[in-house]
Amino acid sequence: MKTNNQGNDTLNKKIKRIGVLTGGGDCPGLNAVIRAIVKTAHHEYDIEIIGFEDGYEGLIEGRYRKIDLRDASGILAQGGTILGTSNRADPFRFPVLQNDGYVYLDRSSQGVLNYEKLGLDALIAIGGDGTMGASAGMIEKGLPIIGVPKTIDNDLVGTDVTFGFDSAVITATDAVDKIHTTAQSHHRVMFVEVMGRYAGWLALCSGLAGGGDIILLPEFSYDIEAICDQVRTRNAQGKNFSIVVVGEGAKPVGGEMVVQRTVKHSPDAIRLGGVSHAVAAQVEELTNIECRVTILGHLLRGGSPSAFDRVLATRLGVEAVRMAAKGESGKLVVLKNNRMDSIPIAEVAGKIRTVTPDDNLVRTAQSLGICLGFAQGESPEKYYDPVQTAPRQGQEDN
Repeated sequence: MKTNNQGNDTLNKKIKRIGVLTGGGDCPGLNAVIRAIVKTAHHEYDIEIIGFEDGYEGLIEGRYRKIDLRDASGILAQGGTILGTSNRADPFRFPVLQNDGYVYLDRSSQGVLNYEKLGLDALIAIGGDGTMGASAGMIEKGLPIIGVPKTIDNDLVGTDVTFGFDSAVITATDAVDKIHTTAQSHHRVMFVEVMGRYAGWLALCSGLAGGGDIILLPEFSYDIEAICDQVRTRNAQGKNFSIVVVGEGAKPVGGEMVVQRTVKHSPDAIRLGGVSHAVAAQVEELTNIECRVTILGHLLRGGSPSAFDRVLATRLGVEAVRMAAKGESGKLVVLKNNRMDSIPIAEVAGKIRTVTPDDNLVRTAQSLGICLGFAQGESPEKYYDPVQTAPRQGQEDN
C-alpha cells in the first residue's frame, strides 16, 4: 500500500469508502465535522462512510458502523462525539488488561489489517497532537490518513486555530464574568483555573475577554511577588478585588508544574491541575486578602459548539473529504489566513504551538496593564520557559 499522495493511480481511482474516527479528549464541534464528512461524501461523491468507535480503539478492535445521512441529521449543535473517543488508544502502545494489570502492546498491524479488511480507501482522523502522533505512525505503516485539527487547547502547529477552542473560550469567559460579581461583593482575589495543558491560549484569551487583572500562562514562569504587587496596587487604587485567570500548566520561577494525579494506564500519565490553590494560598498569606479558587476543568469541553466552531468544523470536514476524493493523504487540513490548506501530518506530530513573548496577545495584555506573572516593564523573554514538544507517547488531552 502506498502512502502520502499516492499518485496518478489513486487520482484515477474512484474512492468508494472512507473511514472516520475521533481521538483524544472530546470538545464542541466534533459532531459538526462528522456531519460535514457524511453530507459531503454523499452529495458530492457518493462515498460510503465507516465510523470507528472510540478513536483508534475501534480501528484496532474492529468496532465500527456505517454512518449515513440519518446519523448525521440533527448533530450540528450537539456536543461530544456520536462515535465516542479515547485518550489512551495509541496503536503502538495499546493498553491490554491482564491479571496483574495493564501491559502495552504494539497493535498497529492489527489496525492496518482491519482497515484493509473493510476495503477502505482513506481514513479521516479527527484529533489533537496525540491523535496526529499516532496517525503519523500509522501513515508510515501504509494507511492513507487525512487529519482534522481538534482541541480546546489550540496548541496544534500549522493551523491558525483549532475547532473547539472558540467554544471553550466562551465558556471560560462566561465563568470569569460571573466570578467578577462575587469578587466585587466580597472584596476577594478570585482565581479561575482553565485547561490548556502546556499552552496558554485558553487562559490568555479568556483572561483578556473576561477582564482578568492577572493571567498566568504555562509559557511564562510566574514571580509570586509580582502577583502580590499587582493585587496591592489595585487595592491602593480603590479596586478592592482582583481576578486571576490561570492556565493549569503555570509554574513558579524555578519550580515545576502542579500534577494533580497520574494515570498509569494512559500513554500520558500526567494530569495537571490545582496550581491555583498553591498560588492563592501564597497570595492570601502575603497580602492578607481573602482568596478563592474555581477550577473549571472538564466544564470547558462540554456544551454546544459556538457558531464559529460550527462553521470551522464544517469547512474542515468538507475539505477532508475533498482531499480524500482527490487521492491526497498524509496531510492535516488547516486554516491559514481564513483559507483551507494542508500540511504534512509528520510536521505536526510531537510538537506544541505555544504562546510566544512576541505574540500580539501578550503585547496587548501588557498594554492594558495586565500582570502576566512578572512586573510591568520587565521583558517577557526573561520568564519564557515553554514546553517545546508534546511530552507524551499517545493520545492527547485530559
